[in-house]
Amino acid sequence: MDPLTLLDIPSLLNDEDRDIQSTVERYLADRVRPHVAEWFEAGALPRDIAGELGKLGVLGMHLTGYGCAGASATAYGLACLELEAVDSGIRSFVSVQGSLSMFSIWKYGSEEQKQEWLPRLASGEAIGCFGLTEPDFGSNPSGMRTRAVRQGGDWVLNGTKMWITNGGWADVATVWANTDEGVRGFLVPRGTPGFSTRDIKGKLSMRASVTSELVLEDVRLPESARLPLATSLGAPLSCLNEARFGIVFGAVGAALDSFRVARDYAGTRVQFDKPIAAFQLTQRKLASMSLAVGNSMLLALHLAGLKEKGVLRPEQISAGKLNNVESAIAVAREARTILGANGISLEYSPLRHANNLESVLTYEGTSEIHTLALGHALTGIPAYR
Repeated sequence: MDPLTLLDIPSLLNDEDRDIQSTVERYLADRVRPHVAEWFEAGALPRDIAGELGKLGVLGMHLTGYGCAGASATAYGLACLELEAVDSGIRSFVSVQGSLSMFSIWKYGSEEQKQEWLPRLASGEAIGCFGLTEPDFGSNPSGMRTRAVRQGGDWVLNGTKMWITNGGWADVATVWANTDEGVRGFLVPRGTPGFSTRDIKGKLSMRASVTSELVLEDVRLPESARLPLATSLGAPLSCLNEARFGIVFGAVGAALDSFRVARDYAGTRVQFDKPIAAFQLTQRKLASMSLAVGNSMLLALHLAGLKEKGVLRPEQISAGKLNNVESAIAVAREARTILGANGISLEYSPLRHANNLESVLTYEGTSEIHTLALGHALTGIPAYR
């Protein structure tokens, strides 16, 4: 039994959502899980995974039209759960492709931009990224230094973006820049003169993921490259809320996989003539981890229900990300203790999950920022200003 079956959580899902979850789980078990530890150690991810994930139908799966599946919020969340149960880097690829790159075009782009990019991004033929974070501006994106200036009928962009998932692979980057009219979004295709990327090396987390710096030096774009419906900083922030929703479920996946590995290990590891699962201290750890995973899953499903009704608020997403990521990293660390010295080996996933979750704890809103977002909602006072 695991934390989800303990609380009979699968009974809360409809048949279609369960089928989608099972399909994603089977693909990952066959094609990704056997190799992910090797990819993590090598600090690399094979590019052809994009096409496979496109065929699976998970890229932009919660969007409608343009080759997207139009799946429910719950189904998308369950797919993110299974993806992150294998590795946060795999879920991050899907989140950035679908909830940041594709969503920015789907919600704020012109019909021509949608027709040009969304079918290719949904199939995995093209890869996208989302350039908001800068070397000196993460939690405070309104201070971004990237500028876009009108010159005749064109725009000229200058600036640098940092910690951009998929950046080194991207065929198109959604880049956000300050203008005299406020924050605007632009689609920058790979190969545009003045646009370059540099992959970030030496990572201790998210190693099975491409993370890059974007550099824009006098990048000239036509007016048709601008996202016409993105007219303020609220546009990129709404995209981040889409991605954060996937994290709420993804964190449950990392925690659930960590629990399962620790439980199975405890049942076979013998000390003092009996499996360590028979010891009270081990059972206490498993029981505590089970409660944490179960509670996080119930919260995720509740937020999915709100999203499907169209009433999910940003502070509720903050509550989900803050709770579930902090809970997941605690579960992964506790699971590692059950594995003892073997827990530091890539043969077992909990410490890899814990390392990855250090990034998830920080990106798309640090735990501190989400704490302050909740404080703002509860008191009406924005302490971060």
